[in-house]
Amino acid sequence: MSVLTLDRVRIHAGSATRDEALQEAADALVAAGAVTGDYLAAMHAREETVSTFMGNGLAIPHGTNDAKDAVLGSALSVVRYDGGVDWAGEQATFVIGIAGKDGEHLEILSQIAILFSDDDDVARLNAASTPEELFELLSAVNES
Repeated sequence: MSVLTLDRVRIHAGSATRDEALQEAADALVAAGAVTGDYLAAMHAREETVSTFMGNGLAIPHGTNDAKDAVLGSALSVVRYDGGVDWAGEQATFVIGIAGKDGEHLEILSQIAILFSDDDDVARLNAASTPEELFELLSAVNES
């Protein structure tokens, strides 16, 4: 099963607030059938305890462990905000929403962390001009 599909990869020219970015990530995961509508509240709860900003322009919002009932399957959503998102004082460009069933999110998170730890990869992700290009660069997450 592919955790990431092209319809969940988006590029926005402008900026967004953290709440708007969380809403978009949750909506995409709901549309994918991966989470219930309750997942957004769990994402907010996670941010209140610990920021999901990872550095290198990346935030990976996900729900708290208490939200496992809201997770129906594993999926990702990827949104690049070229205007950035103020993420608790940090500047996020990529907001990758994640839902993982039965602990799968740890494997998915490690794939994303590897990709975003390489400055050349991050430069390519920032340079992608279409969602299709961005999806190609991120498609390794489907091979886990």
